[in-house]
Amino acid sequence: MTVLNLIGVPSSAGSYSAGQEQAPSALRAAGLVEALTDAGCDVRDHGDLTEQTWRPDRDRPFAQNLPEVVHSVRELATAAAGLLTGDERLLVLGGNCTIALGVCAGLRSAGAEPILIYIDRHFDLNTPDSTTEGALDWMGLAHALGLDGAVPELVGALGPDPVLHPSCLSYLGVDATQATDWERAQVQRLGLPVVPQDDLVQAPAEAAMTAHRALPSGPFAVHLDVDVLDFIDAPIAENVNGRNSGPTIGQLEPALSQLWRDPDCRALSIGELNPVHAAADPDALPCFVSALSRALAPRR
Repeated sequence: MTVLNLIGVPSSAGSYSAGQEQAPSALRAAGLVEALTDAGCDVRDHGDLTEQTWRPDRDRPFAQNLPEVVHSVRELATAAAGLLTGDERLLVLGGNCTIALGVCAGLRSAGAEPILIYIDRHFDLNTPDSTTEGALDWMGLAHALGLDGAVPELVGALGPDPVLHPSCLSYLGVDATQATDWERAQVQRLGLPVVPQDDLVQAPAEAAMTAHRALPSGPFAVHLDVDVLDFIDAPIAENVNGRNSGPTIGQLEPALSQLWRDPDCRALSIGELNPVHAAADPDALPCFVSALSRALAPRR
């Protein structure tokens, strides 16, 4: 049985406000480890990395809490590299979306060219120069790709070169109306493949396959920002703007299952889950945990 290593990144340093640092403990409290074990996974829980809580950074208003984000990404990259040995797989509980950078850096340290399927309502391609919002969690992929205007300290934390090549990134579930002009221009300039939100809602497994087929073959990671979900169906995300749009938890499940069943899928990271919002619906987190455990269940 393939080992599923689990690690938490309880950090909201790169977020818009506090809350996501509580997500790893909330998912465990909702029975995630037990549900995965009952589904047939050989789970090894490696605990949590350094806890960080967002604070207003008035010295860096457009790249808030940068030193903390750099530390978190580096710490995860080191841990991930050691948890992706052999055919072992990795489940990362964030935290904010900068965890995707740490996973990619960890894959590279483990000897694989990072390939990433990014499930998100947003492109996360902003830089401090392209937005008046200073949260680094919607700038992560700009730094993974080393775009103009990215913060050198964060780009450099991932290695000597950009950790992700444009040909190795594919989007699933994006609502392009939520993007900045800068992001839309970068998507077009780089030729990044995008499977839109409506496709994910209407045909989840097929949409996931389309996102995967756009990438080169080889080991890949999946990042899930839970704000891709319809917030009314699942009020668990940090970003509350996705009301009445996006997939339900039930629609997301077959997309995750489709990707995870591929033996080349080495890692899944989950970001932007805010337990404070989830408290509005006591059934939301258990529902998410159940769907996740079914999606990640070993195929017999």
